[in-house]
Amino acid sequence: MTVNRRFLLTRRPHGVPVPDDFQLAEEAVPQPGEGEFVVRTIYASLDPAMRGWLDDVPSYMPPIPLGDAVRASVVGRVAASRDPAFPEGAWVSGLGAIEEYSVARSGGFMRRIDPDAVPSPSNYLSVLGAVGMTAYFGVTDVLAAKPGQTLLVSGAAGAVGSLVGQIGKIIGCRTIGIAGSPEKVRRLTQDYGYDVAIDYRGKDRAALEAEIHAAAPNGVDLVFENVGGDILDAALTNLADHATVALCGMISEYNSPEKIGARNVWQLIVHRATIRGFLVSDYLPRFEEGIGTMAGWLGEGRLRVDEHIDRGIENALPAFLRLFEGTNEGKMILQVGEA
Repeated sequence: MTVNRRFLLTRRPHGVPVPDDFQLAEEAVPQPGEGEFVVRTIYASLDPAMRGWLDDVPSYMPPIPLGDAVRASVVGRVAASRDPAFPEGAWVSGLGAIEEYSVARSGGFMRRIDPDAVPSPSNYLSVLGAVGMTAYFGVTDVLAAKPGQTLLVSGAAGAVGSLVGQIGKIIGCRTIGIAGSPEKVRRLTQDYGYDVAIDYRGKDRAALEAEIHAAAPNGVDLVFENVGGDILDAALTNLADHATVALCGMISEYNSPEKIGARNVWQLIVHRATIRGFLVSDYLPRFEEGIGTMAGWLGEGRLRVDEHIDRGIENALPAFLRLFEGTNEGKMILQVGEA
């Protein structure tokens, strides 16, 4: 351990992030203090939510300080430790950064993991990580999905949305997915088991409303919202009475300096419906429950998990920028180091 390469935030993005907002720097490898341990990063997660952490605005997490490494969920191995619960060589998963070595403490998201229990340790950033737990608790707890209900999912081909649709089918829901290309729409029905797939590209809100209505003429009971904007508005005009909307993300607005917001919120009154925002961090005490269930479904072959892995921290910039292009397939992960 001599050099720590770090992917730094050097400027607040205005709109879509650009290369000048970041820098790959070399610094000394950190040393652990009392009760701390140093994690050698193997995999770092790339998620749309990271865009919000780049801005200096109030949010559920503090903004990433300028000059600091870009925050990310990570999987790695303990390289040095002053915490007996996390000995050298142990595999861990938690909130870290896109850098080769990070100082960590126990608690919060940080926990030990078993790499032999999954096909790949990277699965702890997808199906058995925050992504999988967002889908699991969003469907089972926030939406409280039941057999026979109609579930509408936006961003349905993404890392979270693809799992949401599959969990809905396992429960017994009829599923409708919205995605943004013919190839993604194909994957929704053929790979993820959606009953109906809608391509939103090139369509205005009225056209989207009409397609959702055609797929669910009696309205949708459940909405798992990842996108916001016109797609959320189209969903709100197609609610069934007493519907529930789980607001997970609003990807369409993350890079927009001027926020659009939702214009059809009044439909919540018409249909006596509920909309609820949620964060996966609220479910940390129940992660073992969710991981156990998802691991069981994975082992039974009931879940398809797609991961797109870029290799090398030197490729952090193009991989991170591609996250916002909307062309990615599956869960995006950066392999920072070797096991």
